[in-house]
Amino acid sequence: MDSEKEFLANYKQSDYERPSVTTDVAAFMISSEDKESYRKNPENKLRLLLIKRGGHPFRGMWALPGGFLNKDETVEQCALREVQEETNVMPTALMPVGVFSKPGRDPRGWIISNAYVSVISEESVKQVGMDDADDAQWFAVSFEKNESGEYHLELEYGDIQLNAVLAEEKTCFGRTEFSIIDSGGLAFDHAAIIAAALTALRNQAEHYDTIFDFLPEKFTLTALQKVQETIMNVTVLPANFRRMISSYVEETDEYSRGKGHRPAKLYRRKK
Repeated sequence: MDSEKEFLANYKQSDYERPSVTTDVAAFMISSEDKESYRKNPENKLRLLLIKRGGHPFRGMWALPGGFLNKDETVEQCALREVQEETNVMPTALMPVGVFSKPGRDPRGWIISNAYVSVISEESVKQVGMDDADDAQWFAVSFEKNESGEYHLELEYGDIQLNAVLAEEKTCFGRTEFSIIDSGGLAFDHAAIIAAALTALRNQAEHYDTIFDFLPEKFTLTALQKVQETIMNVTVLPANFRRMISSYVEETDEYSRGKGHRPAKLYRRKK
């Protein structure tokens, strides 16, 4: 019997067909509208970062930031690098969404994507297209299930509207997979990746783990509640929210001082 050393010496990677590996990142932020108006509370919008592809395939179409894995890096390092190279935005953390490997998902060949969710604060955003991206913009997100069971993913930036239609394939171990009925103008299988990422983000927000990442270190409870409502597309009674969140936050001795508003107590995440 050959030793392991002898086996490895005779092993040839070229004898086996291998896929290329990529990463794709669904980076979200929450933006506040009507900031100049102090007579009403600003409306929050969940936004997704998309890049306009500068080369084939799908040139000119919108896609998630991402790219091919280099030999000397992990998939997580690849995801962070690609987002920064294409958009000049550096995520602080990544949450795995899943591996996307359906045959034919990429017309260039056998290419497997590792997908991630990231949260980026509004203050750190710089809308600059870089590398192989012609443009990078933050699209307002709507994701709803209709009466027939189809999911409608709507992404909007200015006059640009992308409308994808998806069907739920299965849910297992807390992960939901989607099939694409209409890609809505999104490249590759990115409509399915975005749908899976949104579902994962909403699952996390329901348990409060993710909502803190959208806010600065100190925040008001109203701001925290608006984050959860924006992600999950629900409305929660303030008294109920404060009761449910009480074990996750602690008071500070500071207050917010916004123009035209009464000072509000600031809180931080309980360690």
